[in-house]
Amino acid sequence: MKRALGLVALAGLALTACVQNNADEDAETIAVTSTADGCQVATNTAQSGTLAFEVKNDGNQVTEFYMLGDDKLRIIGEVENIAPGTSRTLTFVAQPGSYFTVCKPGMVGDGIGEAGFTVTGEAVEVAVDDEEAFAAAVTNYTAYTKTQVAELVTNVTEFTNAYKAGDDELAKKLFPITRINYERIEPTAEQFGDLDPKIDYRKPGADAEGLEWTGFHRIEADLWLDEAKKNYPGDPITTALTPEQRTTLADQLVADVKTLYEQVHSDSFKLGIEDITNGAIGLLDEVAAPDGKLPGEEDEFSHTDLYDFYANVEGAEVAYLNVRDIAAGKDGGDELVTTLNKEFGAMKSLLGKYGDYDSGFVSYDTVGQEERNALGAQLNALSEPLSKLTSQVLGVS
Repeated sequence: MKRALGLVALAGLALTACVQNNADEDAETIAVTSTADGCQVATNTAQSGTLAFEVKNDGNQVTEFYMLGDDKLRIIGEVENIAPGTSRTLTFVAQPGSYFTVCKPGMVGDGIGEAGFTVTGEAVEVAVDDEEAFAAAVTNYTAYTKTQVAELVTNVTEFTNAYKAGDDELAKKLFPITRINYERIEPTAEQFGDLDPKIDYRKPGADAEGLEWTGFHRIEADLWLDEAKKNYPGDPITTALTPEQRTTLADQLVADVKTLYEQVHSDSFKLGIEDITNGAIGLLDEVAAPDGKLPGEEDEFSHTDLYDFYANVEGAEVAYLNVRDIAAGKDGGDELVTTLNKEFGAMKSLLGKYGDYDSGFVSYDTVGQEERNALGAQLNALSEPLSKLTSQVLGVS
């Protein structure tokens, strides 16, 4: 049975995309021009209400247009598969707030022309029921997942090119940055059979299952060979790989990531509302696991665990924000949402003491046990209320 959310001023669900071929006649129309090297939006401000972005593709590749949340991660609305020389319109109800616009020629990579966009005015009341809200959340989270994998393809290619070229300094710098996209959507990536073992297994996991060890962590061991020798003295992995072996390993990672891209962009790829809510807590479980980030076992050679830790928390927060207003609209939801908002902020603030993506995080082997205990305590403070998200969203006790 559908349970009405009633009239609510949607904050996280605010810009619920409803892609149409023609703009609503009451909508404010904003022209967007996507080219090979730009994303020109006619204005960077608008009043709250129905907006229609008319996106024209003047480039030579199929393109996409996105409206992102203020974290530059959540996809609030998107229109894709805009062929060269054609136009499509993205129409939605815009609530007051700060957002970002971006185009993605070729539909891979980080996108170009990212720019701030501000919606002013009063909140717009929108009648939403569970069915509509669930559909909007799934649509936006699916688009987010596809975007993360598309960016992963580009970043893995850059990382492996440096590794194959023997530029170990650059490869080491790119290793933790490249993994961010994967860590944000890890539970979803794990749905695809043997792809996650190929891409992200650690040595003990591969050995336990009798698998050939490939992927990120096999390359990590080769890049940080001294650490590999400390952890696995006398093991064959302590012998530096030849250029030919490096190429084989790198090309395999690229191929596996491209297969992941094909899987999430296929017509058969479907997510449900439970994939979002359970995925949020699953990401925090990845941090706390005995072989995870908190114990320092994930990146045992590079000690770049804090990058993965932060990315897992980011991914969990994006999943939560996609369903936050659904949770808030049900009995007892305001209290849970208030708690989760607070605990996500506290978790990210605590991690921020150790660095960030731009300036880098400290090596995790320099973080003492007392400090790790504090991180674990905050992780627990966040995980406990987050574990209630699925039942709250589904309205079951």
